[in-house]
Amino acid sequence: MLVPGDPLAHRALDSLLRAESSVRRRLSADLEREGLSASGFSVLVVLATAGGELELRAVRHRLRTSKANATEVVTTLAARGYVRRTRLAHDRRAASVALTDLGREVVDRLFPEHTERVAAAFSALDEHEKRSFTELCRKLAA
Repeated sequence: MLVPGDPLAHRALDSLLRAESSVRRRLSADLEREGLSASGFSVLVVLATAGGELELRAVRHRLRTSKANATEVVTTLAARGYVRRTRLAHDRRAASVALTDLGREVVDRLFPEHTERVAAAFSALDEHEKRSFTELCRKLAA
């Protein structure tokens, strides 16, 4: 029989995973109707807030994702015409990712609805709980 060393930690993990799944499902439903993953939309938002263009490594750093995942997401976005990827002249191994006009239009159109869905997803928490939750997540991510 398997007995966890810290049953409370296992319950916390289970609760965290269930909450993440529920929130992700609610936030990604409308994006998926647009043919976007949550990761893809996040890349578009990061680019939009950074002025429209970043090196791929900076996108990876801001989203805290792997090189393989970032490359796959950017490849999909480029195929759909949302971003343009170019090799850097000073380092041909590195790439820059830029929003296209279509990508900017998608962000401008979807972001207001997305922020409303985020607010709704966390509406069960009061301000103090949101701050506490944020701090707890930061501790776990460190």
